[in-house]
Amino acid sequence: MLALMRKEATVLFASPVAYFVLTMVALITSISFFEHLRLYNHQLFLFASSSMGGFETDTIPDYINLRDTVFLPVMEQLGLLILLPIPLVTMRVFAEERSLGTDELLLTSRLSAGQIVVAKFAVTFAFIALMMTVSFVYPATAVISGGLGLQHLLAVYLGLVMLGIGIASIGLVCSAFTGSQIIAAVSTVGITFLLYDFSWTFEFIGEETAGVLDALSLHPHFGRFSEGLVGAANVTYFLCLAVISGAVVRFSLDLRRVGG
Repeated sequence: MLALMRKEATVLFASPVAYFVLTMVALITSISFFEHLRLYNHQLFLFASSSMGGFETDTIPDYINLRDTVFLPVMEQLGLLILLPIPLVTMRVFAEERSLGTDELLLTSRLSAGQIVVAKFAVTFAFIALMMTVSFVYPATAVISGGLGLQHLLAVYLGLVMLGIGIASIGLVCSAFTGSQIIAAVSTVGITFLLYDFSWTFEFIGEETAGVLDALSLHPHFGRFSEGLVGAANVTYFLCLAVISGAVVRFSLDLRRVGG
């Protein structure tokens, strides 16, 4: 199992896709964060330059705050933006094995289907955590040096990691049921975009049904983290999504093992 994990990590970082995804996510995160941080500083400057303003902390009005000006809009933007790069990582995990025929070697090895799933999921989730860590180097440096909102930033980071794990879980399921990496990536984007937010359905269906759909969607659970709230229910939601996805992938491998 450890050998499979090392093999997965080696294949992942041998591909330029991994470095492309790391670079693009880090660049997009930094640009988005610093652009909203610039707007926050601009609001402070305008308030301090006014006749009623000043630089004293206790005189800053409530509407000028990091939560509404920086963290909330950054989370909303990044939540949608990472829907695209993560499928590029997950599309090959199982689909490439099937297209090359190397999945038969795994299925006929001493590894159980559960061990294969755990190994591949663990490496993918570790890469998601690494991706978000790299992307948060500059924002964390700015926040720490400014002495502002470190705990809130950590909540934002955890929320993005949880969302990334949720998207990756869906992507691994899509990859397990096809031999085409393109189909795996496109289906992952389509499904995650569909499951991202069901709040718009309130106008077309009953509130009870819409409420159930909203509770199953990604955005409501992800959005809590942007408010600086790390709730057990929201973390559990994404972990359950990963566990259920792992069970579905294991089922697909068992089917192939029996069929083979």
